[in-house]
Amino acid sequence: MAQTANSVPTKAALSAPATPDQTTAKKPASGSARRHAASLFLDASKQFQKEDFEQAMITYQRAAELDPSNTDYRLAAELARSHLVTVLIQQAAKARLLGDAGAERVALEQAAELDPNNIQVAEHLREMGEDAARSDEDAFVKPNAGGRSTADLSPGILLEPSSSKRSFHLHTDQRQIVQQVFKAYGLEATIDDSVRIMTIHFDLDDATFPEAARALALATNTFYVPLDAHRALVAHDTVDLRRQFVRQEYETIYLPGLTATELTDVSNIAKNVFDVVQVTPNAAAGTVSLRAPLKTLNTFNETVRQIMEGHSQVMLEVRLIQIAHLNERNTGIHPPQSITAFNVYAEEQSILNSNQSLVQQIISNGLAAPGDTLAILGILLASGQVSGGALTNGVALFGGGLTQSALAPGTATANFNLNSSDSRELDMLQLRLGDGEAGTVRSGTRYPIQTSSFSGLSGSIPSIPGLTGVGTSSSLAGLLANLGGSVPNVPQVEYQDLGMTLKATPRVIRNNDVALTIDLKIDALAGSSINGNPILNNRVYSGVVTLRQGEGVVVVSDLNKQQSLAISGVPGFSEIPGLNDVTGKDNQKSYATLLIVITPHVIRGPQAAGHSPMFRIDKSPQAR
Repeated sequence: MAQTANSVPTKAALSAPATPDQTTAKKPASGSARRHAASLFLDASKQFQKEDFEQAMITYQRAAELDPSNTDYRLAAELARSHLVTVLIQQAAKARLLGDAGAERVALEQAAELDPNNIQVAEHLREMGEDAARSDEDAFVKPNAGGRSTADLSPGILLEPSSSKRSFHLHTDQRQIVQQVFKAYGLEATIDDSVRIMTIHFDLDDATFPEAARALALATNTFYVPLDAHRALVAHDTVDLRRQFVRQEYETIYLPGLTATELTDVSNIAKNVFDVVQVTPNAAAGTVSLRAPLKTLNTFNETVRQIMEGHSQVMLEVRLIQIAHLNERNTGIHPPQSITAFNVYAEEQSILNSNQSLVQQIISNGLAAPGDTLAILGILLASGQVSGGALTNGVALFGGGLTQSALAPGTATANFNLNSSDSRELDMLQLRLGDGEAGTVRSGTRYPIQTSSFSGLSGSIPSIPGLTGVGTSSSLAGLLANLGGSVPNVPQVEYQDLGMTLKATPRVIRNNDVALTIDLKIDALAGSSINGNPILNNRVYSGVVTLRQGEGVVVVSDLNKQQSLAISGVPGFSEIPGLNDVTGKDNQKSYATLLIVITPHVIRGPQAAGHSPMFRIDKSPQAR
């Protein structure tokens, strides 16, 4: 039976699989036990496919106990356990959105018992603890019937009017109407001079004091401030008079973790929305201090609390996949690139004239007669002592007599070389960011670039007795000469980031998808320099992509492909199809691929359960 969304694992599912030390200590399983374990493994695999991870884990564990030598059973049990933990975390998150604290606690306890070191389980437990602490705090500061909280140091001044209902049919000036209405409920009204004397009609039936006070404020444009339980001050309703008569409370709100810009935004909300005049943000302490009426402070606190609780958090799994391939082939024959033609007689005379000492040694030793030019020349060439001359290499003769000439081709080489390399790199990073919070990932090296150099030392060596003066030895004189011409320089170095810089800013939208703003920059050395300064290659990518949470998507793909072909041979001959494969060919191919795969996970998104469904109002003429 498949694991349902609201089911909770039984205690039998919480038994941990046997450790490797325990399994290896058991005796080898018998043939029947191995067959039974294989059958259980097949049953557990079917249960796993049906997403019944609890029962699959139990069955895998039984198979591992029957055949401890097979590690696949133990690994399969671990896999089923991890899937079960994931299901429990999802159940806890759903219960949290629905406000079912009991179901959330049970699911998280079971998940923590299955995997005590799971980071997500620990995070959910921490959030559950914060909710419990916040609920206790809210219960402590819960406002009473008068609007004040039980945590205030001193209770506010509250009127105690009569609870009976009264009816009024008055036609007189505003001052007398105010006094008569307050007196009807057992209260005394002190009228400020700002209340104008103007005759009005005031008709009201069966009204309590709050209802009568609200109607009186609308009719006379006044407000009241309690002086004690039975007296109140009534004044004309203006901004200045409210600031003058309404009691001001002072409160410091602690907002740790917010940046200076966010604290400024909170202060602007207090000033522009709640009309709080005295607002003092403190970015160093992470606080905002306000002075305003108690009702305004309570409303502002509730608004800030809802904003903070509605701040989504996103876990970004970033995978950087880099693949590089280099292939170089250098094959074929390089024929001679040049042929030298010369006169044989002139070349012989040139060799004899340039090697007269060797010629005299050959004649004096009796190796050749003085007039035997060919014998002397042969001995010189065979001895390898001849320096220079075209006859040292192979030649082709043509002609005869004094006009006999020769052709000496250049060097021919044959290449048969292959150079190939492959590299693969995988980096996996996890970024936990708030909604709208930017995160930066850098991968690469820091390359030093010399910007300048200076030297505070002089080229002259100071006078050192025994070294620069009397008694200088020969060895010290050489050392002195080396020191005298050297002036050490101190370089000024600036480090440049090479590699990849990825900046991501997630924003959670209404349907829990994530709109991701990406700024990517890749810096690398170009392989050349100008005036000793290296040239940097730069690639920049910027864009916005919308991703579904839990789904990995390739958001950036960069391919760099290069190919070069060089042919070395004889013009015309090397261009004939079929023969060009014999001549020298240098073929180089290289490509590099960079893939950035991002998987967003909304680990805190309370707005998902609070939004009402969207609807559209049809204003077409047919709808009317």
